[in-house]
Parts: sequence; C-alpha cells; structure tokens
Amino acid sequence: MRFGANYTPSQGWFHHWLDFDLDAVRTDLDAIAALGLDHVRVFPLWPVFQPNRALIRPRAVEQLVALTDAAGERGLDVNVDGLQGHLSSFDFLPTWTQTWHRRNIFTDPDVVSAQEDYLRTLAAALADRPNFLGMTIGNEIAQFAAGPPHPDPDRITPEQAGSWLERVLAACEEGAPGLPHLHAEYDTSWYQDDQPFTPAHAARLGAMTAVHSWVFNGTAQRHGRGGPATEGHAAYLVELSKAWALDARRPVWLQEVGAPQPLIPAGHAAAFTEATVEAVLDCPDLWGVTWWCSHDVSRDLVDFPELEYSLGLLTNEGEVKPAGRSVAAFAERWRGREHAPAPRTTALVVDAGDDGLAPHRSVCAPGGPVFDAFARLAADGARPTTVLASLADDADHLAARGITEVVTVDNVA
Repeated sequence: MRFGANYTPSQGWFHHWLDFDLDAVRTDLDAIAALGLDHVRVFPLWPVFQPNRALIRPRAVEQLVALTDAAGERGLDVNVDGLQGHLSSFDFLPTWTQTWHRRNIFTDPDVVSAQEDYLRTLAAALADRPNFLGMTIGNEIAQFAAGPPHPDPDRITPEQAGSWLERVLAACEEGAPGLPHLHAEYDTSWYQDDQPFTPAHAARLGAMTAVHSWVFNGTAQRHGRGGPATEGHAAYLVELSKAWALDARRPVWLQEVGAPQPLIPAGHAAAFTEATVEAVLDCPDLWGVTWWCSHDVSRDLVDFPELEYSLGLLTNEGEVKPAGRSVAAFAERWRGREHAPAPRTTALVVDAGDDGLAPHRSVCAPGGPVFDAFARLAADGARPTTVLASLADDADHLAARGITEVVTVDNVA
C-alpha cells in the first residue's frame, strides 16, 4: 500500500523550473519524507522542457534527474507527469502548438511525433534510477479535448483519443522498458457523455487505472461536507472504474484527492481526509493514495482559484497541517502491511450505452441514477462495486472479480 503526495514546490510553484534551486527542492522533499510518505508525483512544465518542437532542453532534463535523485536519497519514489499540460486552472502548452502555429495536440503528426520524442527522452533519462516509478502521460490532458469545460478545445473523436494514447504510452515504454506507464484523466471521462477520452480508455490502456477525486464536482454541493457520498466519492470512482476493466485484478491508483475549501472547511479537512482514505482502503486492488498536494500555493502568487491556495498537506512554510497529520498517520499504520481487503461481492449494473464509447455515462455522475444507487447501497452498509450491463450475465467475469450478487439501479431502494 503506497502513500504519497503530488509535489507542489513551496518556492515558485511549478514555475520553479525556470529558477531551479535544488537546495529548496531538498528542503521540500525532507518535509514530505518526514510525513512518512513513500512517493511523489512531479510535474515538468512542457513548454519549459520542450520550447521548440526540435529542442528538448538538456539542462531541464538534468534538473528532473537531480530532483529524482534527491527524492531517492530521502526514500521517495518518483512518478513523472510528462505533458504539462494543465495544472490548477492554468494551461501550459508550447507556443509551437498555439496561435500562429495552432495545431491539434492529439492529431497533428508533427506535434504527436514531438510528444513521443519528449516522453521517450524523459523516460530514458530516468530509466536506470531505482526510485523511478514510471511516466504518467500528462495531468488530466483530456480537458484539452472537450469544450465545455475547456474554452478552446482541440476536438477529437474517441477513436483518435485511443490512437493517441497508444502512441504516447508506447514512447514511454521505449524510453523505460518494463515500468508501469499510465495516463491520467479527470472525472469527465467517467461523467461527461461527449468526452472523447472514455472510461474504456482509462480502464484498459496503460499499466493501471488512475482516478482523480474532487468533490467540488457537485458531490459536496449535493451531499454536504460530511455526507457519506462526499466522503465515499474517491471509493466510488475506484469501484466505478472497475466496470470497464477487462483485467479483473487491474490496479487502480487514487492519484489525486484533496480537501477543497470552502466546500470542505479548514476545520473539517482532517475528518474529511480520514473518512475518504478509510473508505478507499476498503477497495481491493488499490495501488496507492497520492494526496493533492504537498505544499500550499504561496499567497505571493496571484490569479489562482481560491481553493488552490490551501490544498497542501504542509503550509507554504513547511508546517504540517491537520490533513498532513492524518495522511501521515495512515502511512505509519500501513507501512509494511499488505493491502488485501475482501472482494466486494455486490455489483451495481452500469448501463451507459456502448461499452467503448459510454455515450450515456452521465448516469454515473453526481445526481445520476448509478451514483445515487451506489451511495444508497454504501449508506446501508453494503460494499458495492460496479459491472457493465453487457457483463452482468457473464459468469466467468463475475467469478474472476468475486461478485456473487448483481443488482440494478431500479432494485436499489
């Protein structure tokens, strides 16, 4: 069982790559390691690392390697997100994909070839580091493919999204063979009908499924800060992802989860953290929990959404916050222990239309019938999981997952 943090540098936020200070990074990593965490997820800024389609800056790559080595010295493994992409409401795309050079980042052959070179280069630079966990393609890069919510999307089809994912994942494998490379989408892939990055992509491509759980998506607004559906949202996403997984034991990584104010007030952050993590630890095949994020964003930086300033386990000055103490307690409790909860034997049927495209996946969103039925089952003391309607009568599939009871939405009181 792994516990980690998404590393948000205390000095300069992710702009720290422009003025890279390894001593400042070491101080941050010392504070993260002192919480008892075992890994960090780090975020190179794509336009800083590849400012021209033909230029991957050697010095930037060296700095990423130095950060990884510093993490290893402190007992921290490192997962690297490559295509940044999108972070905390800001987009970071190279100028050679924008305005006068506007090209679709998912389909333009020159852009995709450059992305492959970039991801392959980062992976290869770290391939011999024993604490390198592998690559994540990018942070919620699906948000560039659909509008709304994105104001200026690069529109693609689900088929094009799948083709792109296969190519960039293969580039990571070429750079660092045999490591668990993956991609990470946010909840529109599970909840938004016209999002071209589909649940099937999330649950079938890459070494594991990544889920990002944010209760500001309507969950906390509907169910309150301490509602069972709010505190169980991360566990719901983990179990929802398994409906589309063809591998009955596919690992799922809760790669992002946080306590966003004001929906989760500061005084309730520790209780929310404890309830959320406790619920998700009851999910079989969970790879790990990676909290967003390590450090608060400095108030010296402007124009962030208000909630972004307070999501850290640590203050900007490195002091441990209540949520940080909660996560540290879980890390201590689980250190060296095997994570093997009993199978979830009751499966709720998910009928989102065609399995690959899921054109009606909004039934799974907050307020949708699948979401509400799952929440009612959990509130009644059940330990539900999910199964696609097309697999609900497949005895072999159900047996492989340990499912002994299948229930439909209409049959959940």
